[in-house]
Amino acid sequence: MKTLTYAIAPEQLIQAIIPWRFYQQGAQIGFVNIQLGSTPAPEVEQQILDDVGSYGRQIGRIGDVLEILLKHVPMETLSVQEADAIAILTGQLAAVRQIKRGRRTSRYPFA
Repeated sequence: MKTLTYAIAPEQLIQAIIPWRFYQQGAQIGFVNIQLGSTPAPEVEQQILDDVGSYGRQIGRIGDVLEILLKHVPMETLSVQEADAIAILTGQLAAVRQIKRGRRTSRYPFA
């Protein structure tokens, strides 16, 4: 005899939560509302996020390029404050890289 099986709900329920869309709809997110800023062309900004990448991904790419460019900067010509600023940025970029290595899975090989 065959067993009758059926699902009341799908195996996975996924809902994308995009805070700036809540704000655009006028919904309150919680007790504290955070102003995420305004843009004269929200549809363009949304298309960039959808097609190009998240803010984090875009900033990460900028950081990657900065690291390359910094390898070609003669550090001996910089002031102490300038060298410190570069050292701090380099440390932050290294920390991000370390976190990405720890989170990398076969699903996101280039994260």
